[in-house]
Order: sequence, then C-alpha cells, then structure tokens
Amino acid sequence: MAESDGQERTEEATGKRKQEAREKGQVPRSRELSTVAALMAAAVVFLSIGDRMMRALVAGMQGGLSLSRQQAFDPKTIAATLSAEVTHVVWALTPFFVVMVVVAIVAAVVLGGLSFSSDALTFKWDKLDPIKGMGRMFSWRGVVEMLKGLAKFALVGVAALILLKSWGSEFLGLGGEPLRQGLAHMGNLLEWSFLILSATLIVVAAMDVPFQLWDHRRQLRMTKQEVREEHKETDGSPEVKGRIRRMQMAMAQRRMMAEVPKADVVVTNPSHYAVALRYDQDKGDAPLVVAKGADFMALKIRTVAQENDVPVLMAPPLARALYHSTELEQRIPVGLYRAVAMVLAYVYHLRQGPVYGRDGGVTMPDLPIPDDLRRDD
Repeated sequence: MAESDGQERTEEATGKRKQEAREKGQVPRSRELSTVAALMAAAVVFLSIGDRMMRALVAGMQGGLSLSRQQAFDPKTIAATLSAEVTHVVWALTPFFVVMVVVAIVAAVVLGGLSFSSDALTFKWDKLDPIKGMGRMFSWRGVVEMLKGLAKFALVGVAALILLKSWGSEFLGLGGEPLRQGLAHMGNLLEWSFLILSATLIVVAAMDVPFQLWDHRRQLRMTKQEVREEHKETDGSPEVKGRIRRMQMAMAQRRMMAEVPKADVVVTNPSHYAVALRYDQDKGDAPLVVAKGADFMALKIRTVAQENDVPVLMAPPLARALYHSTELEQRIPVGLYRAVAMVLAYVYHLRQGPVYGRDGGVTMPDLPIPDDLRRDD
C-alpha cells in the first residue's frame, strides 16, 4: 500500500487512470459468479430439455449399433450413418451449448463490461518466478482464495449431506425399479441434486462480487502526487497555461486592432472606454462592434483610429452602454439603435464637410440611452 516515497494510495482513481486500466485489460471480474452462472444454467437446461437430449444420445447410439453385418463392412454406409447420427446428436445438444456460451459471456462482462486487450495476452516471464508465486500464494489474496475454497467445500458438503438424508431412501430404491423407470427416476434425482448443489454456491458469489469490485478500486487508487502529476499532464502546468492564455489574448488583441481602421466611428468615454463600430449600409444589418477596450486598450484604439482617419466621438453614456452590453463581433442591442444611428448620421455629415472630427474633440452627450442599458461606472 505504501509507496517508495512514503505516500499511500488514498485517492480514488481518476477517469484517465480507469481508462488506462481498461485498455490493459484490468477490469473487475468474479470467477465465482461465472462458475455459479454456468452451473445454474447447465442445471436449468438439464431440467428443461435433459430428457430430450438423453433420448437423442440414446437414439444416436442405437442407430450406430443397429447396422447389419453387410452394412457394417460397407465404408460408404458406415460414413453416411455416422454423419447422420452425429448431426442428429449435435442438433439435439445445440441449445445446451448456446445457453452455456451466452451465460459464460454475460457472466464474465456483467461486472467490468466487455473489454479486450492485447496486453492481457502477452506472455509474462515473471509469472514463472517461483519466489513470486510463493509470495502470491501466501499473500492476503491467497488467504481470501483459500477461504472461498473452504466456504465452497463446506456449503456443498452440507447440502450434499442434507440431500442424502432426504433422498437417500430414493437412491437406494432405484435398484428395485424397472430399468427404464429407474433410469428416468435417477436422472430426475441427479438433475435436482445438481441444481441444489449449484445454488449453494450463490452465497460465495454474493460475497465475491462486492469483494472484487472493492479490490479493483483499491488496486487503482492513486497517491496525491500521482493525482497532481496527472492533472498537470491533462491540463498543463499553471505556467504553461498562463503563457498560452497570454499568447491567445495578444493574438486576439492584434486581430481586434487590425479591425479598427475598418471602423466607421470610435465612441469614447472619453478616456476610460473606447468602442469601434462598423456599419454596412448594403447589408442593412445592425452596426457591429469590431473593437472595444478600457483604459490602456482604449487609448490604443483611439490612437489607431486617429492614425487611420477614423472619426473619434466622445459620447460617455453611449460608450459605457456599448462596452458593457455588447461583446466583440456582436451586433449592438436594439435599445441602442437610435443613439448609434444619430452618431452614424453625424459621422456621415462630417465626411461631407471640411472638419472630419478625427481629433476626438467632438462631444455628443445628449443621446437617448434606455435605463436598462445605462451604466454610471
């Protein structure tokens, strides 16, 4: 349980650890459940169609042993008869084989699900190490397996004694019955005995299933250091994540500043906020926010706008409303249509005159801003 560095495996396995274990074929399995399921299924099949299978086997033997002397020395007749009888017997036993295969597969995957791994098929030389083998034999898992074996022996033994006490007279009386009746009676007693003895092992399987699930979780537990290392591998170290985030922000800012020269107007606070708008008259859509920023970023937007002859208008209430209510590459809200329309109309008017307003000295304070979009900060 203890690691070489003194840490214990106290943390539950992460999703990645469980997936890696599944890929290696390490999933919970209960051999006791598979054994009980197979025995119970066989007992039920014998009780259901055992007499039919027995008749098919007897018919196959009779068909093979009832040949005349001439037929027995004819290779073609022998081959045809053998093929027919074998086919008849196989078809009679097919339901039994199908049920056993299905039950074996379902019982094997009911705990850990269907899993195939080539790693589980790889030959491991350490399995041949006698020292390690002795260690496994005397480990606590070996003790558990020994206790399960003793429990199965005790349960089956007690059940067998009870059956002998209950049906002993019937078994002893089989010798006095007619042959066919005695065989049928014996078959019925053996089928029910097989079912009851198999059912006693359900107790062992009921204890083994939760134990296997617990032991599987225990084996996959991790130390705190392993959990931290996995998080680093999955999410990246904080330093790398911070550097990536800074690079992404820088790239986004460069893209945003490249859109400022294409804007129709920049609305400012005048110094705290700056929002660049673009309006396509041909499409007729609402104006689009192509850049926005506060403080230093607002200064950069104003500087780029002035360098590229983009009008800069001071409209503090509108600038604050646009900054807080609209994200980049989004259309302005309906409530600001009228105010922005007045700004654009003023800009288009400036373009017709000698003063273009690109120095940022024009102020438009009296604009209709809805109360739900108005910001005072």
